[in-house]
Amino acid sequence: MKEPDDQDTDGEKSVTSKSDGKKSLRSSKSESRSPVQEDNTFLEDATDETFTEGEESYLEEDSDEERLEGSLSSFQYDDLQSTTVSQQTPAPAVEEAEEEVKKKISESFFYDYMELASMPFVTLDSDIPLDLLTLVHSFGYDCRKRANLQLLDNSIAVYIAGNQLIFLNLKTKEQIYLRSSSGEGIGVIGVHPHKTYFTVAEKGSFPDIIIYEYPSLRPYRILRDGTEKGYAYVNFNYSGTLLASVGSNPDYTLTIWNWKEEQPILRTKAFSQEVFKVTFNPDNEEQLTTSGSGHIKFWEMAFTFTGLKLQGSLGRFGKTTTTDIEGYMELPDGKVLSGSEWGNMLLWEGGLIKVELCRGTSKSCHNGPINQIMLDEGEVITVGSDGCVRIWDFETIDTADIIDETGLLEIEPINELQVDKNVNLFSMIKMSEAGNNFWLAQDANGAIWKLDLSFSNITQDPECLFSFHSGAVEAVAVSPLTYLMATTALDCSVRIYDFASKTLLAQMKFKQGGTALVWVPRMVNFTGAEIIVGFEDGVVRILELYDPKGLTVFVGRKTISDADIRLKQVFKPHTACVTALAYERDGEILATGSKDQTVFFFEVEMDYKPIGYINTPGPVCQLMWSPMSHGDYDSGFLYHCEFPPCDESRDFKEQKDEPIDVRYLEDTEDNPIQTITFNINKVMMFCGMKNGAIRVYVLNQNDPSLTSLVDYWHFNMHDNNYGCIKSMASSFDDRFLVTVGADGNIFVFNIVSEFMLRKDIKAKLPSPRFGIETEPIPEDIEDPKAYSIENARRKREHDKLMKEVEEIKARKREQIKALRIKFCKLLEMNEELPKHMQFKRTDFDVDSKIRAEMHRKTAFKIQQVEKELAWEKEKHELGLMKLKNRFREPLESDTIVVHAILSDHKISSYRLVQPSKYSKFKRASQSERKPSKLDRFEKEGTGRKDSLRDAGGSIAIQEESIIETGKKFRPKTLSEIMVENQIEKTRKLILKAERAQLKIQQRKKEWEELYKSKPGDDYEDPKDLQAIKEAQVYMGDFNLKTAPDYKIPEHMRINAAKKEEDLGHLDSLVHGNKRYMNKCILSLRDLKVAVVEEIQCLVQELKNIQSTLHVSKHIPIPQIPQIHPEEVPEKRFQYDEETLLNFKQQHMKSDDEKSPRVEQTGSEGPGGGFLKLSSGKDGDLTTRDSMSRSSKASTFSLDIPKYMEFEKAEPTDVELEIMKRDEIKHVYMQQYLVNRVKELIVTFDAELRLLRHQKLKLDTQMKLSDLHHVTLFQEILLLKNFEKQENILQERVNSLDKEEQYMQWKINETLKEMEEKKNEITKLQEQEKALYAGFQTAIGENNKFANFLMKVLKKKIKRVKKKEVEGDADEDEESEESSEEESSLESDEDESESEDEVFDDSICPTNCDVALFELTLQLREKRLDIEEALVEEKKVVDNLKKEYDTLSKKVKIVATNLNAAEEALEAYQREKQQRLNELLVVIPLKLHQIEYVVFGEIPSDLSGTLVFSNHALKRLQERIHELQEENSKQQKLNKEWRERRKQLIQEKREMTKTIHKMEETVRQLMISKFGRVVNLEALQTLSVNTTLEELKIRKLRKELANAKEMKMWEEKIAQMRWELMMKTKEHTRKLYQMNDLCIEKKKLDSRLNTLQNQQGNAFQGLREADVVAREEVTELIQLQAERISALKEEIALLRRKGGLILPPIQSPQEKEMQPVDL
Repeated sequence: MKEPDDQDTDGEKSVTSKSDGKKSLRSSKSESRSPVQEDNTFLEDATDETFTEGEESYLEEDSDEERLEGSLSSFQYDDLQSTTVSQQTPAPAVEEAEEEVKKKISESFFYDYMELASMPFVTLDSDIPLDLLTLVHSFGYDCRKRANLQLLDNSIAVYIAGNQLIFLNLKTKEQIYLRSSSGEGIGVIGVHPHKTYFTVAEKGSFPDIIIYEYPSLRPYRILRDGTEKGYAYVNFNYSGTLLASVGSNPDYTLTIWNWKEEQPILRTKAFSQEVFKVTFNPDNEEQLTTSGSGHIKFWEMAFTFTGLKLQGSLGRFGKTTTTDIEGYMELPDGKVLSGSEWGNMLLWEGGLIKVELCRGTSKSCHNGPINQIMLDEGEVITVGSDGCVRIWDFETIDTADIIDETGLLEIEPINELQVDKNVNLFSMIKMSEAGNNFWLAQDANGAIWKLDLSFSNITQDPECLFSFHSGAVEAVAVSPLTYLMATTALDCSVRIYDFASKTLLAQMKFKQGGTALVWVPRMVNFTGAEIIVGFEDGVVRILELYDPKGLTVFVGRKTISDADIRLKQVFKPHTACVTALAYERDGEILATGSKDQTVFFFEVEMDYKPIGYINTPGPVCQLMWSPMSHGDYDSGFLYHCEFPPCDESRDFKEQKDEPIDVRYLEDTEDNPIQTITFNINKVMMFCGMKNGAIRVYVLNQNDPSLTSLVDYWHFNMHDNNYGCIKSMASSFDDRFLVTVGADGNIFVFNIVSEFMLRKDIKAKLPSPRFGIETEPIPEDIEDPKAYSIENARRKREHDKLMKEVEEIKARKREQIKALRIKFCKLLEMNEELPKHMQFKRTDFDVDSKIRAEMHRKTAFKIQQVEKELAWEKEKHELGLMKLKNRFREPLESDTIVVHAILSDHKISSYRLVQPSKYSKFKRASQSERKPSKLDRFEKEGTGRKDSLRDAGGSIAIQEESIIETGKKFRPKTLSEIMVENQIEKTRKLILKAERAQLKIQQRKKEWEELYKSKPGDDYEDPKDLQAIKEAQVYMGDFNLKTAPDYKIPEHMRINAAKKEEDLGHLDSLVHGNKRYMNKCILSLRDLKVAVVEEIQCLVQELKNIQSTLHVSKHIPIPQIPQIHPEEVPEKRFQYDEETLLNFKQQHMKSDDEKSPRVEQTGSEGPGGGFLKLSSGKDGDLTTRDSMSRSSKASTFSLDIPKYMEFEKAEPTDVELEIMKRDEIKHVYMQQYLVNRVKELIVTFDAELRLLRHQKLKLDTQMKLSDLHHVTLFQEILLLKNFEKQENILQERVNSLDKEEQYMQWKINETLKEMEEKKNEITKLQEQEKALYAGFQTAIGENNKFANFLMKVLKKKIKRVKKKEVEGDADEDEESEESSEEESSLESDEDESESEDEVFDDSICPTNCDVALFELTLQLREKRLDIEEALVEEKKVVDNLKKEYDTLSKKVKIVATNLNAAEEALEAYQREKQQRLNELLVVIPLKLHQIEYVVFGEIPSDLSGTLVFSNHALKRLQERIHELQEENSKQQKLNKEWRERRKQLIQEKREMTKTIHKMEETVRQLMISKFGRVVNLEALQTLSVNTTLEELKIRKLRKELANAKEMKMWEEKIAQMRWELMMKTKEHTRKLYQMNDLCIEKKKLDSRLNTLQNQQGNAFQGLREADVVAREEVTELIQLQAERISALKEEIALLRRKGGLILPPIQSPQEKEMQPVDL
């Protein structure tokens, strides 16, 4: 496919064309244009076009080379040169496809209109001028054509009329005409979004789309070969760069055009059935939508591997019934809203119906199809065939979704406009008037409306700008005297036009459509003021036209119109539609023909008296009073027939069927003539063709055979498809020709003449007849079932015959009656005879079988009648049930009127219906603020965290319990016991430290809370502040709601929902009060019934008593009160057969006699008769138990002696005494019963008057409640108007409030996170300090390497960070980064080495402790880790600060917007309150309640008054005293609180001193105990070093593991000790021996000395052996002493914890004696 921007440089342009189409187009051109050469041949490739959904594959045909000459202002069609076009093949088939390169069309290029417009056809070599007929005016409008109303600017509307495009000036009503180029009609028109261009899509063989420039009306572009027969719809995209067109039958081709380059971009077949409409999506120009018969299709322009394609998706109806879709609208998000045939809206998404929208209670959105849907100013507008325009909320529709299985969603329109009755809106277009919301509407019933959709207080009513016939115009007639014409159509109207001045004068509507029309000739009506019209129901009406300005003008008469039509006479000769009307040449006889195959004749002079009728073989099509011959026409031929001679001697039925002459008419085989008429001079014959064309034959004079019927003038005017010409007529002076067609168009042509037509010519209306205004208008025949003249005659004859039959029946009945009387006399005579002589009743039967047969037939007839009346019975029962359901079921209680007995007072109950809808439900208030997501998140988050924490704890507890259970069943060793003891000891120490820490924290928290609760110096009680605020707002300023600065409190804001609740509450209260009063009245009615029953019993007893008393002692018997029918209305619904029969008799009497007496009886209503009958039957409403109530009182009647049973005798004295006593007793009882009756009556009347007084008060309240109800309802209506905007403002406030809360929550979270990071930084800094402190402790004091080691510790080095490799794709990047880091590290190290070449931290200096050096390096690594962590944490803190600053700014912006939204809402609430204040509220006041008087009189102007309740006024007066008392109390309290404050200050000082003393005492105690002041909290919270404890446990386990070895060595030590003891004992024994020897030696020495002294000097010195022995002994003693001391030290070490075990001390001898391990 070629792209639209392909260009070349050779200046040639190829255009696809169809030779046949060109030939047919050129055949209709005039002689002044270049004639078509018959031998021109056009090359045409016979290619097939295949259209598939989503792609196109078609072959372009021959294109013609066009040459642009001069200024490119003209384009010659006839000089085209044919060129061939390369065939475009699919990509897979051909490697390289040839492309056509076309030159871009200049922006200033225009075509020549005169070259394009179709012209009349005139036969060659004829003298007929081209302008034989010139269109003067069009009175019709094709109102049923889709989109046949467009707007070019605010005053110019454009629409299609046959082969013309009419530009109508809405202000001046002038018309401009634009001809079709094809001459075969115009399919559709469209307007550019900028109103600078408009399109005319033609009809015909491969028609063109011509785009004209506005307002110059010059042809700008021509789009060719877009469809085969005609276009159904065209539409520009939103920017106006593309044009979409869809064809009509048979191809339905969808084409997207680059219309400025006259090139198609995409083309495909839209659907296989009729397509109504195609549009671009305004928000996405790559999406289109088409709709039509039983379908809707969604298109998208998508790029595929083969190029740009159109991909279509057919909408699936699913469960919804398939429907034709006339109107639809694309939503911004891609969804589509469409209409349906039943009036609901369908919301499409993804090719499926998402939801079906209807109104409440499942009512359809429109009563009929929805023809158009639009989106205007955020509102959806629907146009329906029911004449309604409804406005819907866009957000509601856009967010609509299914809520149940029905797929229906109920919504209500915001506003609606009912244009008028009998209006069928087809399309609307908006008028761009500043400040107004006016629309032009196309009415399919024949009108153009101007609608105001502003829906405000100044909204204008719908205005009918133009009125036309709807549908086909059936007939036209022209006045024989002036330029008047009359038309009629099936739209039930007759219209009168002045075609000279181009105005519609008058119209008249009827119940049936007109089918035939004739202007009464002058010989019948000389003034030419009568029209005779035939209608489709067979009625013929004679209408009289007159000028109403000639009538007598009465005062107060309405505006006089230009013309008026009056019904003069009406009769009905036919039973089917009238098809023809014809007056005899002398005007004496009128003939009417009809489809009922009859022709009726009337005598005109005798007020159209019927003469008779004749039957015809078929329906009558045309009537004409002819001479000896006449003409007829057929498809392609004109026949000349001859009438039989008018001779009475010849047979009238003789016919001559064969024509005497035939004339062939050119080009009429497929386009037959529909109607023929001649001008007045019989010079021209006008033919109306089936395709809407006009053909004019110019005739020669004195040529009755029409031999000159050769040359003709032919021009297409009406629509070629459905615009066949129905009727034609020329004016009385042959200057005008009028044609009417089935397309609803009425054209007036000017016939070429040597006389120039004056521009100011105007028709003259006939003057009214004298006395026409006083003549009665005849009764019209409106019933289509009315009898025709013949049927009426037959009905009269039938009625006469039936009357005679009835008279015969009456005579027979009289005879039977006389026989019956005679028979009854015989029966009486038989009864007077003695019994033994009487005949039996059966003896009178002549034949018993006859009576049995009669009974059987009677039963059978009754059964038949029941069957026949079963349907009627069921019908009336259903009717009765419906009446009950409609009128009685909703009624909770009917009106009951209770009358007093002695007075005229009465009381009536309320006619109470079921509670209203407002009291049954409560609608949620829209202004209530819902909890934000943040609150819900916090609540759910807290619970979720707690649950997770609990779950984690429970899991840990379960694991520990499992471990503990496993340990229970395993024997414990001594080492495990010691380890467990150590662990338990450690756990207790940790728990103790945690408790101490928790206690300290709790104490700190309490102190913090205490300090927080400490009021500041400027602290004020919130309650006092609130009270002060309320006092400032309310006290001293009773702000009225009418004040301009009145601010509505939050709790006092109202909306429609609250008002509906108030209305429901009011209805509930009213209903409850009325129901209670009805119960009271019903109880009073029951009381009256009981009183009447008791009075009846008492009166009966009184009568019994008076029967025993003398008449002179009788007291007048009280009259028994009557129960009125209106006191028991439920009796009206109780009836029996007798009641029904009586009612029937009354009804028959009232129908027959119609007497005033019977009417008065009938006026009482059937209820009165029912009540009277039922009351008489039920014993006057007295129940059977009424007599038993008075059984005790009636016992007196049992003691009355019955004198009739015995013979009368003289009474004795005792009897006389008894009779006297009885008489006294009866007189007393008589008086008592009378008094009892009076007492009952008076008591009842008193109860009634009391209840009546209460009801009067309640009536007053109910009237006030009704007034309040009206006020509330007015407020609801007003609030509903405000509700939409208020909800929008409230939603904005709520959303901003939620946003502010959410952002405040984020700020708080950020602050918390910052605080946590700061704490982490503090901890890291403390770790760094602890590291330096540990280093100082490790190196100790006076270490000569301290400076060196400190430098090593503080040296800054860069370390390579270890990164995890996340994927193979990132390895190269990471290696590069690592190499860069290594290189940077090496450079840093080089720099550091260059800075300090002497300092080297990799080598430990001499004489420096290596362990200390290694410890320094380890501490440096820890320091670096801490510093890196500090840097990271500081970065996080900086980011959090930035985020905090950003959020703070956003919060300020949101707060500003929230304040603005709240101010807007407050202003809207104030406006709403002001509108509510404008509503009138009725408050009844008495004169003493009015305090506003001027000079003792009520002023006339009460606008400045204020209605205030007494309760509120009294409350304000009491409030003055309350405030005075509160003031004194507050002064007293103020004084007391001042004293209290002084006391508290003194106590504070004393407590401060006490605290200082206690702090000093604690400090001294610390110094005395610890030697310095210590931190008790740190001391209490000294926790166990877990690492040290773990090492201890490991050490303990190690010691226990080596226990056996230690025990072995202990045993060896014990053995050695025993051996040492044995050696020691042996040495001690030897010492003793040595001591003995020493003593013995001493003795020997002494003896020796003595001996030496005695013996000589040779034995004086010590011997050498003794000296050696002494030295050995001394050395041995010293060795033993050393071993003893070593053993003591070893024993002491073993006693200590952690002591080292040294090997036993051995003597040098033992060392020498130890064996050597080999």
